[in-house]
Amino acid sequence: MKLIETLKNVWKITELKDRIILTIGMLLVYRFGAQVVLPGIDASKLGVLGDNTDSGLLGLLNAFTGGAFANASVFALGIMPYISASIVVQLMGIAIPYLQKLQKEGASGQKKITQITRWLTIAICMVQAPGYLVSLPSLGIPQEAFLLGQGGLFYFSSIVILVTGCIFAMWLGEKITDKGIGNGISILIMVGIIATLPQSFIQEYAARVTESNGGLIMILIELVIWFVIILASVMLVMAVRKIAVQYARRTQSGGYEKNVFGSRQYIPLKLNASGVMPIIFAQAIMFVPGLIGGMDFMKDSNVGQWLQAQFSDIFGLWYNIVFALLIIIFTYFYTAITVPTNKMADDLKRSGGFIPGIRPGTETSEYLDKIMSQITLPGSIFLALIAVFPAFIVKLMNVQQGWALFFGGTSLLIMVGVAIDTMQQVNSYLLNKHYDGLMKTGKNRKATA
Repeated sequence: MKLIETLKNVWKITELKDRIILTIGMLLVYRFGAQVVLPGIDASKLGVLGDNTDSGLLGLLNAFTGGAFANASVFALGIMPYISASIVVQLMGIAIPYLQKLQKEGASGQKKITQITRWLTIAICMVQAPGYLVSLPSLGIPQEAFLLGQGGLFYFSSIVILVTGCIFAMWLGEKITDKGIGNGISILIMVGIIATLPQSFIQEYAARVTESNGGLIMILIELVIWFVIILASVMLVMAVRKIAVQYARRTQSGGYEKNVFGSRQYIPLKLNASGVMPIIFAQAIMFVPGLIGGMDFMKDSNVGQWLQAQFSDIFGLWYNIVFALLIIIFTYFYTAITVPTNKMADDLKRSGGFIPGIRPGTETSEYLDKIMSQITLPGSIFLALIAVFPAFIVKLMNVQQGWALFFGGTSLLIMVGVAIDTMQQVNSYLLNKHYDGLMKTGKNRKATA
């Protein structure tokens, strides 16, 4: 009943209702574009491409694009080039003084950084689009599926469409952020992941029930495990370590003077301050061993064959051991560059706050850095366990690989994180509406008095 009442309250707020409708409209456009096949390709002959992208690294990439990759769609590149460009710009901001200066300029600097990110997105698309088109025959598309052949006209038009599709998806995400309910890029990724969920579950259901491979009882067990993993992911996203902060006693004067004793507040340090970025970094690195193993000077050697065998299977033992170690390393790295303990200590000192028992300034910064290091270790281990859990579920319970991707890793953490952020956005609108009502009541009372 409380949920229904909350939904009614959401619909009563005109601004929030308009934002939700706009967001849904943008998402429908994005999902429609994911079904539009590139001109010159016969859509009826794409079944083999879909079968070859059901599992492994290609299955993961297809999940991020919401099936557009397997559809040879105009949105086949998805929004991932923009994500890659954002990561590169963020990392370059550590070493390039010009970007550091822009980061300190507030809104105007952020506008320039956004423009740089957009141009870098186009550059990445110009590299990825030809690579995707060249790889289509090797992924199973027969030659007769290319209605216009594979000449210069096909490549030129398809590259232009793929780049335009990515830029249009980026524009949709930015509009959802500005005019919708926020987190536009993340919502596009989440919707793409969720789009492949029903098909993956149907395949798992068919494998269990129609093939007498455990039946409904195994489906029920899997759903319970999935629910537990979702709860664990929510705990990881929401968990914080509260650092008590005391503010010095101040004196207020307004016709008279009175002492206002310092209030105790908290600095919330997140257990997983880096979000899903360590997993994304680690997955980008995990492509490298397989590529090295497939090079001409390595592919015929024992080492090259071992690298190709071990690092082309995302559910393999060595893949997940290296993957987990990289996640732990990148968690420390990304936390160090995104949690500025020095700035936190300076801001606290300027506002007259201090941590009880710790001197303001350098000691506070060192203390915060020590606490972050202590909580990052269990956070990174927990993140790594969730990331590699799909491999456990495949090996121990013989789950279909497409369905197993939703038992952890980037897919589940993105869905959980975006869902929590969206709920917080909606709650903020509800709270603001409530506060507006209280302020109006107060004014009316004052006028009556």
